[in-house]
Amino acid sequence: MTDPNKPDSPVGDDDWAAAMSEQQDDATSDGAGEDDPWADAMAEQQAAEENPGEQASSDTPAAARAAGDSVFRPLGESTSSSAARELDMIMDIPVKLTVELGRTRLTIKQLLELAQGSVVELEGLAGEPMDILINGYLIAQGEVVVVEDRYGIRITEIITPSERVQKLNR
Repeated sequence: MTDPNKPDSPVGDDDWAAAMSEQQDDATSDGAGEDDPWADAMAEQQAAEENPGEQASSDTPAAARAAGDSVFRPLGESTSSSAARELDMIMDIPVKLTVELGRTRLTIKQLLELAQGSVVELEGLAGEPMDILINGYLIAQGEVVVVEDRYGIRITEIITPSERVQKLNR
């Protein structure tokens, strides 16, 4: 076999042995001056396996624990008061409540024929519960009541999410 850098000179077994010993000497001299990250990681893992109760507090840096505490607040008595305080923040947000008597479909011709006194037939039946919508989403059903010459709505049923999906199809 020949050396690629010196194609004319043959390479013998002694040359390979010399190269291998040189490479081994380089590896041991470089490793002695620097810390081996794999060796450190393996030693850390072995220490964690030997002392499982101490790993969370001793292995985790203080900065990581502080960041975790700020993101994930501990559960306790203060959590319920802060949750109530956060809920108070949204209590003044206005929403639009709509009560729907019924629906119908008209052609443009039928719409243009409407005049004062015209009657529009709705799909809802008399006595049937009316839909209560919050910001356009069905949340309940109820019946009309009259209180001191004003209309009102008495909620008779709260709509569950699965019922909302079924009622979207009508």
